[in-house]
Formats: sequence, C-alpha cells, structure tokens
Amino acid sequence: MVKLDEVEVIFYIEAMGNEKKALEMAIRETVKSLEKETTVNVKRVEAAEVIENKEEDLLKYSSIIEAVIAGPFENVIKAVLKYAPAVVELLKPKVLEIKADELMKIMGEISFFMSKLMDKYGGLAAYPKLDDIPMPRIGYDEEEIEGFILDDRNIRYRFVIETFGKELEEVRTNMAKAFFLEGCRINSILVQEQGEGEAEGNKYFLVAAELLSDFETMFQLNAKYSPVAISIVEPELIDINANELQGALTDLAGFVHSLVHRPLLKKLKEQDTFKFKLE
Repeated sequence: MVKLDEVEVIFYIEAMGNEKKALEMAIRETVKSLEKETTVNVKRVEAAEVIENKEEDLLKYSSIIEAVIAGPFENVIKAVLKYAPAVVELLKPKVLEIKADELMKIMGEISFFMSKLMDKYGGLAAYPKLDDIPMPRIGYDEEEIEGFILDDRNIRYRFVIETFGKELEEVRTNMAKAFFLEGCRINSILVQEQGEGEAEGNKYFLVAAELLSDFETMFQLNAKYSPVAISIVEPELIDINANELQGALTDLAGFVHSLVHRPLLKKLKEQDTFKFKLE
C-alpha cells in the first residue's frame, strides 16, 4: 500500500554504448546502485537484453533498465536527478498535497543541481525570434490574481535569475516575452544591471519577476533557468494532480537526460555530417 505522502513511478533508463561488454558492465552497476538505494523503495528493477543495431557505428548496442520506485516526492526527485531516466511514468498518487515551503526547498535543490549541469553542458532555455511576439501584459490587480489562483489553480511565485544582454530594456522585453511563451502571467518584472558580461558587448543582469502559472510551468521554469532565488507567495498548500505530477517528473527527467547526453548527441551529429560530406 502506498502512503499518502508517497509517490510511485517507473523509471525507464536508457543505456547505450559501442562496446557490448562495457555496456553490460555499466548496466550491472546501475542495477546494483538502484538495489542499494535507501532513500527510496526500489520495488522492482529489471534490465532488458542488450540488443545490437548494426546500422549504427557509434552506438551499436542499447538496452533499457526498468525500475519501479516509491518514496517521498523529494526523494523521488533526487532519484530522477541521479539516474536521468529517459522516461518517468507515474503510478501513484492521484493527487499530491505539498506545503509551499516544502516545495520551495525541493525546487531550490533542483535549481542547484541543474545549474551545475548547465555550467558543464550549456543552457536549456531557447526560444524562437522574439521580435514578432507582442509585448505581454504586465501587472494584475489583487482580485484578478485571486481568480487565477482559485479558478485556474495558478501559483503566485517570485524568482530571480541571472542573464546576459546588451541593454536593460531589451533584456526586460525579451524576458517578459519568454515568460509569456512559457505560459506565465507576469505581475511584475524588474531588471538590474550588474556589470560587464563574459562575452564582449554583453552585460550581466539580474531579472526579478513575480509570475503566475500552473504547477508544471513553474516547475519547468525552475529547472530551465536554475534561479538564484525563488519563493512561492500563495497558496500555502498546493495540490498537484496526477497529470501535473506526471508532466513535471517527465519534464525534469527529460531536461537532465538531454543535458547529460548532449556530448554524445554532438558526436552523433558530427559523424552524420562527416558521412554526408563524404557522400
């Protein structure tokens, strides 16, 4: 029986390699690591047979590790960050209730972890050309905000991110449009110049915004931008339904999987380009 505060999921962990024996060893180590987990209950773990794809030159062999994991939301999140599954499937619960301060703590841990990954592999936030996007509305009265929270199940939150750009107003405009494209309502946005950026002609800015969105959008933004500070204004108790929880876990797993596999994908693209040029 699953406890009320427990989340149960299936991890599908992708394993790929060019050497069959090396891949089999890596799979065994991952399975062993899962079986030794103490912060989550690993109910079942199975590794599929390694298969060979003769059409591939760089990654000839592949397999999938399937693990059923249950535990507190925070610990399941840590397992997602650790194992970077290609897919996370939610089994339970139908609704998860969590206090705002507990969720902020979890999001802070995610932000810290993702910032380290992005320092190593590059950023995640990418948008089409923003020039043609109209400037979104900024600012709502308290009655409107109350309606968004009660009727649309929005969360009101503030966060501060670091970014680079040429001019303050341009950064403010672009960030407002980016938040709008992510699915946020913008109550306020403040940009402050901090000094010269790393690249010539760029400046370093801090962007502080108060936003309203659903849980999954907030969760995505936190992982994409790894804010230096985040706080949930209201509500104090957040209920997350199964679809939102499934989406949030899948998003986070996808972000981590994308980053840690970025060097591998780069090699594959370079190899395809090389083949194309030869042909």
